Amino acid sequence: MFLDFFESKGHLCKSSYSLVPHNDNSVLLIPAGMAPLKPYFTGQEIPPRTRMATCQKCIRTGDIENVGKTARHGTFFEMLGNFSFGDYFKKEAIAWSWEFLTEVVGLDPNRLYPSIYEDDDEAFEIWNKQQGIPAERIFRFGKEDNFWEHGAGPCGPCSEIYYDRGEAYGCGKPGCTVGCDCDRYMEIWNNVFTQFDGNGKGNYVELSHKNIDTGMGLERLAVVVQDVDSIFNVDTIRALLDEVCRLAGTTYNADHEKDVSLRLITDHIRSVTFMVSDGIMPSNEGRGYVLRRLLRRAARHGRMLGIENKFLADLSKKVIEVSRDGYPELDEKAEFIYRVINQEEENFNKTIDQGLSILADMEQKLADAGEKTLSGEDAFKLYDTYGFPLDLTKEIMMEKGFDIDEDGFNTAMENQRNLARGARKPSNYMGADVTVYQSIDPSITSKFVGYEKSRCDSKIIVLTTKTEIVEALTDGQGGTILTEETPFYATSGGQVADTGVIRNADGGVFVVNETLKLQGGRIGHRGKVVSGMFYVGDAVTLEINEEQRAATARNHSATHLLQKALRTVLGTHVEQAGSYNDKDRLRFDFTHFSALSAEELKKVEDIVNEEIRAALPVVTKVMSLDEAKKLGAMALFGEKYGDAVRVVSMGDFSTELCGGTHVANTENIGCFKILSETGVAAGVRRIEALTSTGLLAYYAEMEKEFHAAAAAAKSTPANLEARIHQMQEEMKVLQSENEKLKDKLAKGSLGDVMNQVKEIKGVKTLAVKLSDVDMNELRNLGDQLKEKLGEGVIVLASELNGKVNLITMATDGVQKLGAHAGNLIKAIASEVGGGGGGRPGMAQAGGKNPAGIDNALEKAAKVIEEQIH
Repeated sequence: MFLDFFESKGHLCKSSYSLVPHNDNSVLLIPAGMAPLKPYFTGQEIPPRTRMATCQKCIRTGDIENVGKTARHGTFFEMLGNFSFGDYFKKEAIAWSWEFLTEVVGLDPNRLYPSIYEDDDEAFEIWNKQQGIPAERIFRFGKEDNFWEHGAGPCGPCSEIYYDRGEAYGCGKPGCTVGCDCDRYMEIWNNVFTQFDGNGKGNYVELSHKNIDTGMGLERLAVVVQDVDSIFNVDTIRALLDEVCRLAGTTYNADHEKDVSLRLITDHIRSVTFMVSDGIMPSNEGRGYVLRRLLRRAARHGRMLGIENKFLADLSKKVIEVSRDGYPELDEKAEFIYRVINQEEENFNKTIDQGLSILADMEQKLADAGEKTLSGEDAFKLYDTYGFPLDLTKEIMMEKGFDIDEDGFNTAMENQRNLARGARKPSNYMGADVTVYQSIDPSITSKFVGYEKSRCDSKIIVLTTKTEIVEALTDGQGGTILTEETPFYATSGGQVADTGVIRNADGGVFVVNETLKLQGGRIGHRGKVVSGMFYVGDAVTLEINEEQRAATARNHSATHLLQKALRTVLGTHVEQAGSYNDKDRLRFDFTHFSALSAEELKKVEDIVNEEIRAALPVVTKVMSLDEAKKLGAMALFGEKYGDAVRVVSMGDFSTELCGGTHVANTENIGCFKILSETGVAAGVRRIEALTSTGLLAYYAEMEKEFHAAAAAAKSTPANLEARIHQMQEEMKVLQSENEKLKDKLAKGSLGDVMNQVKEIKGVKTLAVKLSDVDMNELRNLGDQLKEKLGEGVIVLASELNGKVNLITMATDGVQKLGAHAGNLIKAIASEVGGGGGGRPGMAQAGGKNPAGIDNALEKAAKVIEEQIH
């Protein structure tokens, strides 16, 4: 209804953008409908139309601790938005918001209340005179509530619309009205009038082109239209919550604590499913950490509800079922979403068990020390490392009769937040400093002709230095040249940029070291003038390095074959997660959940080489995105596609969306060899490979190293393997002789020490200081002395090369009396500036302070005396 309405008002309606921001460093995830459109608001890019409307998927985690505890908080939501870029302004925006809510949706006008910024008399006049809303029904709020700004950049006053849900949702206090914290008056629409450019310090300049940024939460409007208590009772979300209830064998609104978990899981699985569908993978930083945190919180609350097994992947199927109509990408990525969530939940189940084990150790330490309060630092360690929220730790500890230092936990939490804040760089509206390129007139664009040509004639339209737009660049000066047309490919899609030269008729030469893909369809050639001068308006000839382009294209085309081969061997869950192609090599990151076996790697390599030998024609066509998807073309996660896309097909084997350059026939690739396969993140693997000239150079280097190795082994390449086996046998003999000598020296260093045996509380104890004995020999000596001693405790300390080796041993009989080698070594290792630990029967430690050996041995006697009972 919303999109149809604004389409009738001349708006271009676009599908939701990815949750991953595009060229915007100010946010980790898209938090609002306007976020993907920032370049249009700033004027850095020209919008496809001055009026647009979207339904944008969004994630906000600022109130994550409240999710579940209330019925109003959530992390995932859909935001309806209509936007004007220098087109209509307050008059139209206000009129259309009222028209949509009252005439299209059919809400009662008498239950709607506008609010405005306290100083915005213009908006007041429109609401009062144009829309006929009585003055007493229009509420003025201050800057905190009704003025939108985010750091430096476009900003302005807001006008919100509130809906009166009735007394049943109110607080019952006298004077309860719009602006009250209770649930009676719900804000359902927010018109942001972007009319100023703020510097982030309270100074504002009127914009010549004013904008409209409207946001309306789809879920909130659904709450009003369906007349339900909260977003969790909206039909699609309630269907998901009911599925959680079924899995947990419980009902909603029967138990407050269970309701918290039910709401949290319902919300978080929506966020997780949509995040994974946009290519976000679990990790320990950035948006991957947000995903991991949400997923683990949901998994932990599942345990609290009594759901024993993995359940989140199955639950994601319900998210897909109720959302697939609006977001078909969920269906397309269903198998992948399921695998990622399943793997992460499985990993967390292992982690949470580890955490429980660590908590048990903490409990034991408290009991041994006679203490009753777990430190805030330990509680925070469980939270930060093992995903244990404070309430879970508190619940477990209270069952055992322990308390928690909550103040200490909160202090540790705040310290981490302060560190995180300190690590963030101050940012502007787009999260990055404005560069000279963003000062270029947005109407200027470049045309790429490099698919057909390696050289072309064109005209210079912009010249820049690092800091300013200029009219000329002179001999020796660095800068960037923009031309009307160019054959130079700019770095994108994993393919590195072309290099080459630009010449003018006066003999000027500009060496291009890098080609940049700039905002607004502009291509910048960055480099240096090596002779002559260049002026704006000059006619120039642009020529790429053809050898580099050809080698890069071979590697890029090979990645297309590699991706299809991986999907053939491993399954259709394989998706590209990143790539890099230059003239020397290719690197391909892909989603998969275990290392590839040697057999799988060989299969993949064989398939790629088969398709190279098959001499498949490489055909490129430009078509609509829908047509490309019908052809089965693979699209990249997080990639921003226009209405027309480029489809690269290699015979019937591979079909992908790609803007890069390629060979004309797969036989041009020559050959393909995988060098390595490694893991780079949870669920992401990486293959590095070579083709053609890069592979020949690699084999030449390997041959050189092979001959050098043979020479070093005093052999020939043909006999090298036999020579290595011979040398290994010789080494075994020498090592055996060396161990015997070391054992002899160690025994000599030890001498007859049995006369140093002492009794402590009836337990025989031998504590000995040695010199120049390593840890292995120390263990051997300990075993030999244990046989001589019988039941007892042994402590051996040796100085070797300025460091200390410590060994403690306790036989089975004395362990029953309380002796513990691990605890003993922990107690004495600090005397030699070290640390260590081990089992009750044997433990070892290292140290850096040989001067403390005597103190350590002396302390050992006291510790043993305390242990024996």
